[in-house]
Amino acid sequence: MRGSDQRQQSMFSYISPEARVPKDHPLRSIRIMVDEALRTLSPLFESVYSRIGRPSVAPEQLFRTLLLQVLYSIRSERMLIEQLDYNLLFRWFVGLSLDDPVWDDSTFSKNRERLIRSDAAVAFFQAIRAQAEAAGLLSDEHFTVDGTLIEAWASLKSFRPKGTDSSNAATGGGGRNPEADFRGEKRTNDTHRSTTDPDARLYRKGKGKEAKLCYMGHVLMENRNGLAVDTRLTTATGTAEREAAISMVEDVLTPHRITVGGDKAYDEARFVSELRDLNATPHVAQKAEGSAIDGRATSHPGYGVSQRIRKRVEEIFGWLKTVGFLAKTRHRGENKVGWIFAFAIAAYNLVRMRNLAMEAAV
Repeated sequence: MRGSDQRQQSMFSYISPEARVPKDHPLRSIRIMVDEALRTLSPLFESVYSRIGRPSVAPEQLFRTLLLQVLYSIRSERMLIEQLDYNLLFRWFVGLSLDDPVWDDSTFSKNRERLIRSDAAVAFFQAIRAQAEAAGLLSDEHFTVDGTLIEAWASLKSFRPKGTDSSNAATGGGGRNPEADFRGEKRTNDTHRSTTDPDARLYRKGKGKEAKLCYMGHVLMENRNGLAVDTRLTTATGTAEREAAISMVEDVLTPHRITVGGDKAYDEARFVSELRDLNATPHVAQKAEGSAIDGRATSHPGYGVSQRIRKRVEEIFGWLKTVGFLAKTRHRGENKVGWIFAFAIAAYNLVRMRNLAMEAAV
C-alpha cells in the first residue's frame, strides 16, 4: 500500500539528539577523546578569557565545531554554521540542544585571534598526542620527517614589487580581476611580495614544476602506527625542510638513540651531521650522486624498514589536502595558517587513533 505524502510537521520531539546518534557512530569515540583533551585545556581557556563581561561562546564548543569542519570537509565557516543550525549530528557533537541558538560565523574570526595568541591549537594537538602516548600507540625510537607545500590564499597577480599596494596593481582591464602581464619580468622573493598575503613566498617543488605562492608544512611521524608527534609551519625556502626537521627532532629526543627517516631532500651533509650530533641515526634515502649517507646507516637492517615505512607520512599529507582542505589554505598570514595546520594534524591523529582502536577491537 502506498503511503501518503504528509507535510504536517510535529511541534514537539520526544527523542533527544543523544538517542538519534547510533551507538557505533565513528564520532562517538572521537568525541570522548576530544572532551578529554579539552578538559586539560580548561586552565588555558580560563587564562585567555576575561572574568567580567557577558559570557562568550564556550571555546570548547568552538573547537568541536571547527573539528567538524575539518572532518567533514566543509569549505567555509558560513556553511559550517548553516549545517550546525539544522544537523542533529553536529548539534550533538558540539553539545547544543535542539532549541539552542547557533552563533554567527563572525564569532570564529573574533575568537581566533585570542586562540592563536595562546597557542591553543598546539596545546590541543599535544593533548591528543598525550592520549596516544598513554595508550601505548607511539614509538619513541623510530621516526620519519617530511614536508609539503600548502598553497597560499593569494593570486600570483598579487606578487608585486615591494612597496607596491593593491590600488596601483592593475596593468590592464578592470573589475575585481584585472589583466596582468608579467612576461619578461624577473620576480623573486627578494624584490617582490604578495600584497594579499605578505607572509607567503614564491616557491616551486622541483625542476619543471610551476612556482606558487605557498607555505611549507612539516610533520614528524612515529613509525609504529603512523601518528604525527610534532608539526611546524614555515615560510617556503630551500632549507626550511631540514631546519624544521632538526627543530622537531630536538623536541622528541630521548636518552637512547633514535632513527629518523626521510626522502632524498634530507640527504645533505650538514643535516646528516646535525642528526648524528643529536644522537639520531639518519635513515634518509640516498641520492644517486654525492650522498652523505654511508654504510653506517645502510648496512643496518633497520634502514630498509625505515625506507619502507617512511612513505606512510604521505598518508598524513594526503588526508590533510583532501579531507582537511589544506591543499590551498583558506587563511592568510603565517600565524593563522600555522594554527589551522596544527589543528588539522590533531584531527588526523584523532581519526587514526579511532581506526586503531576499531582494529584492536576486532
